[in-house]
Amino acid sequence: MDNIYLFGISIWKRERVKHFFPDTNLTFVDRDSDSFDRSVDRVIVWGRESFPKAIGRAKELEIPILFMEDGFIRSISLGLDFAQNYSTVLDSRGIYFDTTAPNDLEDILNSYKFDSELLKRARRVQRAIVESRISKYNIYRDKKLDIDTSKYKKAILVVGQVEDDASVIYGASGMKNLELLKLVYFSNPKSYIIYKPHPDTVKGRREGRISKREALKYANRIETKVSIDTLLDIADEVHTITSLVGLEALLRNKRVVCYGVPFYAGWGLTCDKRKISRERRDLKLLELIAAAYILYPKYISPKSLEPCEVEEVLRELKAQKELYHSSLKYRIEVNIKNFIYKKSFAVERNLNALSNIFTKAGSRVKKIFGD
Repeated sequence: MDNIYLFGISIWKRERVKHFFPDTNLTFVDRDSDSFDRSVDRVIVWGRESFPKAIGRAKELEIPILFMEDGFIRSISLGLDFAQNYSTVLDSRGIYFDTTAPNDLEDILNSYKFDSELLKRARRVQRAIVESRISKYNIYRDKKLDIDTSKYKKAILVVGQVEDDASVIYGASGMKNLELLKLVYFSNPKSYIIYKPHPDTVKGRREGRISKREALKYANRIETKVSIDTLLDIADEVHTITSLVGLEALLRNKRVVCYGVPFYAGWGLTCDKRKISRERRDLKLLELIAAAYILYPKYISPKSLEPCEVEEVLRELKAQKELYHSSLKYRIEVNIKNFIYKKSFAVERNLNALSNIFTKAGSRVKKIFGD
């Protein structure tokens, strides 16, 4: 049985993460530490979290290091709602959102020889995603919007992001949503502009909120609680910093303009406003789909939570999404489960904080009064 040490995994994510590593001994470590030996088979670090001692020790002992993040088909509802994720990535070089450094996805895109069978499979995956109207989070319902864009040159969807998200920091030097919106507005006269803020910023949980009054200076309309597919049905183009919506738009044959450097930019499929630092070959869309949805991530079944392939996730997620949006009873059940999980995590976190306080207080008492 493999012995894996994991660093930077939030307490609430740990039970969720275990499903991706069946028959494996997992040790979750809260702080940077080099207190492990050669009995460890792998060290896993979440995203781009900083654990220099752990990484240094792993290199010293020649233990493989992997960097972990959510994949591109995640869940019903948001990560901050503590929803179970159905995909993850494990990268041995870096991580896909940090395009300033090499990573496994970039290597696949740059050098993999995509055969005809894989490309046929990618075509089926594309068709399943588009026909099922599946995106990363699948939180909002499809709607028919009463928008007439016939008097305009084109319709543009501008996608807001969490401004302190790692993909924006690494891929766009911390570009702001308002800056993006202004650039689109002034460079696309006579266009109908729809602004979709990120759900986490709408709820005030993360950085990047633009006031409605300010946003409407540069957009014709703001949409929050509708599905991405609802807006992609209307849009001729998608303008984004580094959002995954850009990739989802490519799957739906939309023109995509990138103001940062997401992993899907620089392959001849997008209009790129920033220079790509490393040379990249031109790709066909199916090759990008094969890499991003088939070769790079790991998946678990939404039903059984056991490892599976992307096609199974798409089938089961389609059924789960349809049930979530059609059944109030099921939607309440899912939301209550996530709420209870969130509250139990908050209690555990508070207990850990109290334990640390008492431990520190005890140490100080010993120093003052002795044993």
